[in-house]
Amino acid sequence: MNAVATIGLDIAKQVFQVHGADAQGATLFNRKLRRSEVRPFFEKLPPCVVAMEACGSAYHWGREISALGHEVQILPAQYVKPFVTRGKTDAGDAIAISQAMRRPDIRSVRLKTATEQAAAMVLRTRVLFVRQRANAMNALRGHMTELGLIADRGIPNIGKLAAALPEEGDARVPPSARTVLEEILAEIEALTSRIERIDRQVASVAKEDEDIRRLTAIPGVGPVTASTIKAYVPDAAYFKTARHFSSWLGLTPKLNASGERLRSGRISKMGNVELRSLLYMGAMSVLIAARRRGTPSPWLRRLLDGRPLKVVAVALANKTARVIWALLTKGGSYEAPSERAGA
Repeated sequence: MNAVATIGLDIAKQVFQVHGADAQGATLFNRKLRRSEVRPFFEKLPPCVVAMEACGSAYHWGREISALGHEVQILPAQYVKPFVTRGKTDAGDAIAISQAMRRPDIRSVRLKTATEQAAAMVLRTRVLFVRQRANAMNALRGHMTELGLIADRGIPNIGKLAAALPEEGDARVPPSARTVLEEILAEIEALTSRIERIDRQVASVAKEDEDIRRLTAIPGVGPVTASTIKAYVPDAAYFKTARHFSSWLGLTPKLNASGERLRSGRISKMGNVELRSLLYMGAMSVLIAARRRGTPSPWLRRLLDGRPLKVVAVALANKTARVIWALLTKGGSYEAPSERAGA
């Protein structure tokens, strides 16, 4: 045990796998641990480097193990997978984690605090309620369409859709159908109330956070987007450049290089789906306003004149992500293009 230098820990719900190696990488043990045995096991070990894959409970165990004096590294799962050999087993996964952690070109994920995780939970819950409300609205619209009752699409028109439901006794709506339609309407109202409560909670927190206030000055970045960025990216300096940050969000094209030939493919769409969606929707709102009222940005005008709207939206989301990285790493406040030109 005294010669243990690194440990690869494969996390599970009840049965964990630990692979220990010395400073030269030679295997010392590869054994199973019950959940109740994990903490006592690491309490007896001298300080060493413990690596695990990023997963649901990785941050919890990372905090528990680091509190015992060990150095914890959380590795992205896609970087560990190439080291798995000869089938998928817990023992093989633990060995793969030990091998991946020794690679100097594989970066570990920053260990989050419980408070940072809680902030992300609030935002993920909001996304869940928004998705459930969209499903309920689609179901309500589809059912009412079958009965010849329609209204314009969109959340602002949900009241018109409810008003299109005739009074009781109307022959167009059978009693059994009316019962389920009213249940769906009640569910939509309940979900809307929950979303509004979370939005108020997010807005109150955003007023107290200096970084979030600076981010909301960027066009297309509201309190929800800024709060989501702060929750998922607590330390923007983890990314070396702004391009690394936008690439992590999946807003850059895939590259295919062979010899001296370099081809750019489609947008990768890798990384954090929620952040990418929020930045894209924010970019669309900026573009819609620019089409109506114009924009002081020559760059944006050129794109709008020559490229499709959705392509311009991705480009603007990419640029917004780079501005966000610059503000979080270098400080300062956002200045609109007209203000920079006047200066």
